[in-house]
Amino acid sequence: MKMPRSLLLACILLLPLARGVAAGAESTGEALLRRVGERYAAAHTLSAKFRQEIPLQNVGIVRKASGTVYFGRPLKMRWDYEGPEAQLFLADGRYFYFRPAGSSQVIRRVVDEKGLGGKIPLLLLFGKGEITALFHVEAADPRKGGEETVLRLSPLGEGAPEVRRIDLVVGTRDALIREIHVFDRLGGENHLYLTEVTVNPSLPSDLFRFRKPAGVSVVDG
Repeated sequence: MKMPRSLLLACILLLPLARGVAAGAESTGEALLRRVGERYAAAHTLSAKFRQEIPLQNVGIVRKASGTVYFGRPLKMRWDYEGPEAQLFLADGRYFYFRPAGSSQVIRRVVDEKGLGGKIPLLLLFGKGEITALFHVEAADPRKGGEETVLRLSPLGEGAPEVRRIDLVVGTRDALIREIHVFDRLGGENHLYLTEVTVNPSLPSDLFRFRKPAGVSVVDG
């Protein structure tokens, strides 16, 4: 049983425009993207409220989820979902564990940074600050009076083979990620909104520990 592509792209720390963007704007965008990479590469832990929207084009609906997400180094992550349909998405530094709502199985797979290329926002939040080596800034558009900047990114080389384009919304001053809009090469979209972002919060030592739910089996997938 494979983990759904949409969850890999969304859960799992990333429009092409014409190259005729003004050199000054492009330079500013590249500098801001480097600041974002450096900010997250220096963070040991992170927490945020999230809201996720994934349009399902074949059925004309939008899958929605919300809750709280936690990140830690190395390669640790936990998504706590709100609502009655409990699901599990956790990384303990060695494995990803994923349990769809209502499933009697937990899917486990080895996690490593090399495999995060197409799994955005994990690459941004887990990575080592090498964002500018993987993505090119096509445009940097200010919004909210300059409080935020929309960085329009396209992948470089084969570092993110599943990604066609990304809109990354960041705080212009604090370089914190506020929105991630991913467009994959198969026409899928994934929209993630982050609020109450806290860098280096004190987190419980066992927050990322996997505990097998009663009555379920763990399978490698």
